[in-house]
Amino acid sequence: MCRSIKTLRRKDQQATDDEIRAAALQFVRKVSGYRAPSRGNEETFNAAVEEISAASRRLLDSLQTR
Repeated sequence: MCRSIKTLRRKDQQATDDEIRAAALQFVRKVSGYRAPSRGNEETFNAAVEEISAASRRLLDSLQTR
């Protein structure tokens, strides 16, 4: 796991959209090996960040706590 991605599931407050996007960006950077993609890969890179952000939000919203 990338050390710069922090746990977003917290008892005291909901993760913000900015926090979720930052984590998704770090994940895509790690998987792709790009800190910043080339112009030719920028659209695909950004689409992956958005897809992972959306999936992360759905996950966090669906988790049940005791």
